[in-house]
Amino acid sequence: MEDKKFTTTSGIEIKEIYTSARPITELPGEFPYTRGIQKDMYRGRLWTMRQYAGFSTAEESNKRYHYLLKQGTMGLSVAFDLPTQIGYDSDHEMSEGEVGKVGVAIDSLKDIEILFDGIELQKITTSMTINATASILLAMYIALARKQGADIRQISGTIQNDILKEYAARGTYIYPPKASMRIITDIFEYCSKEVPKWNTISISGYHIREAGSTAVQELAFTLANGKAYLNAALEKGLDINVFAKRLSFFFNCHNNFFEEIAKFRAARRMWAKITKELGATDEKAQMLRFHTQTGGSTLTAQQPLNNVIRVSNQAMAAVLGGTQSLHTNGYDEALSLPTEAAAKIALRTQQVIAFESGVTDTVDPLAGSYFVENLTDEIEAAAQLYIDKIDAMGGSVNAIENGYIQNEIGDAAYQYQVEIEAGTRVIVGVNKFTQEQEGINDVFTIDESIRTIQTDKLNKLKSERDNVAVEKALSDLKIAAAGTENLMPYILVAVEAYASLGEIADVLRSVFGEY
Repeated sequence: MEDKKFTTTSGIEIKEIYTSARPITELPGEFPYTRGIQKDMYRGRLWTMRQYAGFSTAEESNKRYHYLLKQGTMGLSVAFDLPTQIGYDSDHEMSEGEVGKVGVAIDSLKDIEILFDGIELQKITTSMTINATASILLAMYIALARKQGADIRQISGTIQNDILKEYAARGTYIYPPKASMRIITDIFEYCSKEVPKWNTISISGYHIREAGSTAVQELAFTLANGKAYLNAALEKGLDINVFAKRLSFFFNCHNNFFEEIAKFRAARRMWAKITKELGATDEKAQMLRFHTQTGGSTLTAQQPLNNVIRVSNQAMAAVLGGTQSLHTNGYDEALSLPTEAAAKIALRTQQVIAFESGVTDTVDPLAGSYFVENLTDEIEAAAQLYIDKIDAMGGSVNAIENGYIQNEIGDAAYQYQVEIEAGTRVIVGVNKFTQEQEGINDVFTIDESIRTIQTDKLNKLKSERDNVAVEKALSDLKIAAAGTENLMPYILVAVEAYASLGEIADVLRSVFGEY
């Protein structure tokens, strides 16, 4: 009988036994940061425990945020509904059936004021999963911080703002790639001067992985996109030692425990080399800082309580891989938005790892493992082959425009599904160890009336605001978009006049067109 081949999900062959590895010379906190970006890692400071939340109206999401903060979450992570993500107000015909469904509906600064009611922005960090309309949501956040009397030079958080992965894997883009890249570099430039503690982009492998890529592809395509953003900022004349410090990354963590740990270690090493080659000399500009979310696509609707174990396994891998912040998924998210009970168990999973497991007591505890060190090297080599190929095409924008990245992800997703259906890849409770459905009946549902509530709020806002000031702000923004000025100050003026998200996005559509 032919020997069974053991491979990672990326097809890297795993040997029966490892008896040697490349000697480890570098230390944590030292270039190329394979072993972590801080000398003391979690001994000095734990990762930020975030819970991604947002649904329905700003009022409802605000209640969930206060609940999570009471449970010990250390930072907020905002999910926006699809209309908000693609620049439509709740009353737009394209918004029907989607308002408040996969996140919170935000139509104006008024909604942001309600969303963060009773929460001091200067005292927390906020991550916003927003891309095409990131400039508008960031402007709303800055406007609210100003109204609260905060020093905006001290507010901190992250906007995802990674449009390239939207074209490649997710689909919530509005404008053509070159116009989108301009808006992104305008945000880099504005924040480096005005909001220096803000992370202006979270270069995201998460959605690439959710679309079906392998671990190696997730790493390669994410870093290739990162290179594209570095080059775009350099072309704008920005200093890599300033703006690269404010780039962060967002990775997925799936089930193959050691492959995921090796992926994170390889990512740091590769990014340190990429930034150095492009001229970064400041250590902070060479460090890859990243947020991790456990794998949404690994969650099963069958036997959903099994997802508690999957999420624990993935969270442990993220911590052993050296993540800076972590979101753990709710066990019921294959069925609905997470219930409060599922969100609490997800947060408690992180707290048990942090305070009971002992894995935080020493830095990079798996360093020197023959298997982990070899796998880190092999993942780096496999990812570098993809990056070299993308570089030869002229970078990520070209590789997306010619469909290369999308096709590679599609092929990997197809192969994964074939293996599940053939039973060569076991998913517990799905194609093996199946049973009659176990009853989780408590699922989270969003009422269709949300759209009516949001539309009423919008109509009231438009009747009460200074519409002359709104018209002037939108007109000035249109002129700026047709020229070369930085758009952020103009967007901020429009937001502070209570122009709606849809009105601002429509002005930019009228200049840039839609993709």
